[in-house]
Amino acid sequence: MALRAYATASGASLSALSRMLGRNVAYLQQYVSRGTPQRLPERERRLLADYLGVAESVLGAPAAAAVPSSTVSVPRLSIAASAGPGALVDREIMLGADAVDRRLLRQLGVAPDSAAMLRVRGTSMEPGLFDGDWVLIDTAVPAAARAGVHVVRIDDAVMVKRLTPGPGGFVLTSDNPAAPPVPMGKVAILGRVVWQMRATR
Repeated sequence: MALRAYATASGASLSALSRMLGRNVAYLQQYVSRGTPQRLPERERRLLADYLGVAESVLGAPAAAAVPSSTVSVPRLSIAASAGPGALVDREIMLGADAVDRRLLRQLGVAPDSAAMLRVRGTSMEPGLFDGDWVLIDTAVPAAARAGVHVVRIDDAVMVKRLTPGPGGFVLTSDNPAAPPVPMGKVAILGRVVWQMRATR
């Protein structure tokens, strides 16, 4: 059941989520294990989707109701784009989805199927990017050749670094002068950072 997987990924138990909905602690466990109720009420589905950061469609909503027509559902990846030593991963795993305004994507020149969301971890890209910021990335291959901040894989570590094209290819650097040197290794460009979101501090 998708709900159990997303709850586990968020660090929340089904009983805690049941209490958040104002239900008894076994409510969602019964829904997942026994199919009771058969379908979550709209209010509860919306609250869970907002809390877990997923589209309502993964919790049983009709696809047409999951994302308004003015928005696009963009995958949220479970890996963090480390602005530090790097997050070791085997692959990018979809954690959920975010609704992004279609007009914003058009203004940024990003095709809906090339957009993805990642959370920044670490301090090496301060003051431009802080630990905990969410970034919207363009994963289209042509974007890899452009100067700017990119999410990259160096060997098996995923990082966010500034890319500067040069005669021999490109150079990766950190924005924070106090950050350690960017490690050497095989580099793959995963996407160019085109937008960032930051919680109020």
